[in-house]
Amino acid sequence: MEGTPRDTRIYYRCAARTLVPGSPALADHPKNIYLPEAALLGPLNSYIHDAFSEDQRDATVDAMLGVAGDVNVNPQRTADAQRRLTQAKTRLARLTQAIEAGADLEALIEPLNRAREERDAAAEELARTPAGSELGRADVEALVDSLADAGRQVISASPARLQELYEEIGLELVYNAKERMVDVTIRPPRRVSTRVRGASCSLFTRLHLTQ
Repeated sequence: MEGTPRDTRIYYRCAARTLVPGSPALADHPKNIYLPEAALLGPLNSYIHDAFSEDQRDATVDAMLGVAGDVNVNPQRTADAQRRLTQAKTRLARLTQAIEAGADLEALIEPLNRAREERDAAAEELARTPAGSELGRADVEALVDSLADAGRQVISASPARLQELYEEIGLELVYNAKERMVDVTIRPPRRVSTRVRGASCSLFTRLHLTQ
């Protein structure tokens, strides 16, 4: 999805034209889907703030231990990310060849940018794939403690700082427009805590948007 200003509000837009040709999602995807930022930020930031608060620390550790393993070490998801990475690289190579052969560069800018975005997103997902080593409770506690400051800051952070915080915690969102539900996954990059020794785990919730 991409940020789109409309009047005085910001929306996230998913345009059908940006989906990979032949994707099953195209079967019932409207031309454009809009998610108002104002409807998302409040519930999202409140959830992050509460999840990494001192009062919820133990519950968050328990939740992350509960999903560590089966959810993260997912061969199908890894294979899908690898497939998307390969496809994006192939499209980039073809577009580059077309430009070198004399194709109109301006006409290919949008496809080039989209292919780069898809390549980078797939590469980032693969980079976050855990190596399969088990996490002990002390490892997850260290990880949660390392994110406590991010949890405290999200409520009052500037837009630029919010982006940094979301990247720090490994925030991923999937929007279901029909049900107005957002699946929230927090999958911190391995570099966040040196005590986590290359493995990773996730925190998941589902937010219902009322606005």
